[in-house]
Amino acid sequence: MHRFFKKVFKIVAILFFGVLLTFLVLINIFFQSKSDDEIRDIFSEATIELKLEYQEFKEQQFRVISTRKVLDTTLPNLIFIHGSPGSAMDFKKYLLDVDLNSNTNLIAYERVGYGDNNLGDVKNINFEVSLLNSITEQFNIEKTILAGYSYGGPIALASQKEYKKVILLAPAVNSEIEPMFWFLNLYKWKITRWMMPKMLQTASKEKLNHPTDLKNHEQFWNKNPAEIFVIHGDKDWIVPYENSILLQKQFNADKFELHTIKEAGHDLIWTRFDEIKFELLKVISE
Repeated sequence: MHRFFKKVFKIVAILFFGVLLTFLVLINIFFQSKSDDEIRDIFSEATIELKLEYQEFKEQQFRVISTRKVLDTTLPNLIFIHGSPGSAMDFKKYLLDVDLNSNTNLIAYERVGYGDNNLGDVKNINFEVSLLNSITEQFNIEKTILAGYSYGGPIALASQKEYKKVILLAPAVNSEIEPMFWFLNLYKWKITRWMMPKMLQTASKEKLNHPTDLKNHEQFWNKNPAEIFVIHGDKDWIVPYENSILLQKQFNADKFELHTIKEAGHDLIWTRFDEIKFELLKVISE
């Protein structure tokens, strides 16, 4: 009997560590940002022009992707700000879209802490806003639109420049309803932190700091001088839809518009691309 249980335990242990190893390999692949060469290959196959460069802000390098090597000053500029975890290539479908490229200059950048050369070096909203402002000062502000997704939302909102429009996609803007998920314990516990990909460690650190960070900004959201356009799914449980409802209450009706996508979750930028693209084109043409 003792041998039997010993054998069963050995089989279970092998299976457990096999599953764990597979899980670790898969999440490290999934949460790995694209290399420069991979991005160049994607754009070359789509025959979309690509400008890939590294800019520097306060001794931190970050990657910027544009779909025009030379800016078309007759068109508005649309700048994407990714969430957490995330990267500039979260907006791949938008960057490769022919209609969007015909109507605007498309730009996406990687926030510090999420690029290959600074993974884990997470910053607060104030730093992120200053970095964003260093990018947008290169453009005509009146012709520039910000599109902040998830944790990119409060960065766009806190910038407080008079942009053509600020678009918030499922924005996490309220500290009181910031959900804390079980996987954060994997980051909190040093014994398990090593299992997490660096990008997920960055996201966990940012997630844990976010409620406190938001408290320093959320009472000033209505100071943003730009018109605000929010797109949010009513089935979003990662960044609850209530974020956008509460944000709406801070603005006058003529400054704020909320577009609700029915039955959409937090993955709406991918799963509801056509609807979001349609709304972006409307904003661009205004």
